[in-house]
Amino acid sequence: MTTTTIVKCLVWDLDNTLWRGTVLEDADVVLTDAVRDVVRALDGRGILQAVASKNDHDLAWKHLERLGMAEYFVLPHIGWGPKSQSVRAIAERLNFAPSTLAFVDDQPAERAEVAFHLPEVRCYAAEQVTALPTLPEFSPPESTVDSRRRRLMYQAGFARDHAREAWSGPDDDFLRSLDLRMTIAPAGPEEITRVEELTLRTSQMNATGVHYSDAALRALLADPGHEVLVVTMGDRFGPHGAVGIVLLATQPQVWHLKLLATSCRVVSFGAGAVILDWLTDRAARAGVHLMADFRRTERNRLMEVAYRFAGFMESGCACASPLGEPAGGVERLHLEPSPRPGPRTLTLTAAGSIPFTASATR
Repeated sequence: MTTTTIVKCLVWDLDNTLWRGTVLEDADVVLTDAVRDVVRALDGRGILQAVASKNDHDLAWKHLERLGMAEYFVLPHIGWGPKSQSVRAIAERLNFAPSTLAFVDDQPAERAEVAFHLPEVRCYAAEQVTALPTLPEFSPPESTVDSRRRRLMYQAGFARDHAREAWSGPDDDFLRSLDLRMTIAPAGPEEITRVEELTLRTSQMNATGVHYSDAALRALLADPGHEVLVVTMGDRFGPHGAVGIVLLATQPQVWHLKLLATSCRVVSFGAGAVILDWLTDRAARAGVHLMADFRRTERNRLMEVAYRFAGFMESGCACASPLGEPAGGVERLHLEPSPRPGPRTLTLTAAGSIPFTASATR
């Protein structure tokens, strides 16, 4: 059985493709409702959209703004170079494989030029635009909270990178300026797909490397003895999205942290240490012992450091006996928790005293 590769980014030509008319020849250009609906539909599915157009940049951009479409395009390449170069630059900036990009243009010669230099990029004629949302390659199997705001996350990331490049002071001061915020809350049914992805793809900050399937996570959601918590972050530029998972088994005397994983995108922020700080404070207030599963790998040294700084140690604690022996190289770390100051406003130490507002929703 062959699997359709989903398009992650659609690159648009403008004249007589996105809109009717040409910027340099017509007093005005027209965007049809049908094309506008296509752009919005793909955006809602988490498919990024960019521009590769041979045009006067300032004039074309004014039309995009006038039509209310500028916000939908993450990387507009408007100029006079070959469109294959623009498409390649877009793929590299997004760190996407060419096979996950598509290109739509009304000119056969332009499609041929892109296809010649980037044969993995799928090319479509302008006449096919309204049919694109019906094609399997533009129909991701799942729609998640993060997929629906993917464009905003990328735009925030580009703005954040630009601000960092322009910053002339110490890195710690820049990180403080971000106004980083963290939320820890029970995962909802529509967030499970993203949570499963984190268990599968995260390696640097993954305590065990155990993959929990969609079905297993949904079963734990329904189990009163387990908590499946999702960690999200944002800053003054916009959302980072879901960046972590906490899988916790709760018993009267002990809480068993089966999995802690955070995205590599927030490793530099020390998010794992912040989560452990919050969890330790919460366990202390509940009067329970904390136990965490951990498996050493070549890539998760930072997670081990986070556990050690939080106070977790090997121990022959009797609380582990009812759970049986861990399997597959997993060891059990233990902590007798004590209250941590300021459980609502946490200080991230790994990257230099950055305040988080961590709101834990129960």
